[in-house]
Amino acid sequence: MSQYVISLPDPSKARGNDSDLSFHSRSASGFAEELEDALRTTRLFDSWRAKQPDPDAVDSQWGVTDPAATVTGELKDLRINLIATTTINSDVFRERLRLLAGHHWELRDVR
Repeated sequence: MSQYVISLPDPSKARGNDSDLSFHSRSASGFAEELEDALRTTRLFDSWRAKQPDPDAVDSQWGVTDPAATVTGELKDLRINLIATTTINSDVFRERLRLLAGHHWELRDVR
């Protein structure tokens, strides 16, 4: 189990390249709920995979889920800080964040 501490320095910019796949929230709890859903379910992965040239060729490792994942969020000094606890490996975790937030997030700590 890993704990990822993430910061969204400018929450209004925390959007991925594809608006169908990116964060839509504006509040700390909303960002936490969306990330938690992306870790617990295959919804984000399924949407992303459907947009690929050959969806059946996508490696299933990218669709791994953790039904017990938890994410909390707080607003502090105009930043949103998220703490995600999950068994999902760091490569998959980072890819989900790139889909959701683009490059507008910072990994602060991993435990």
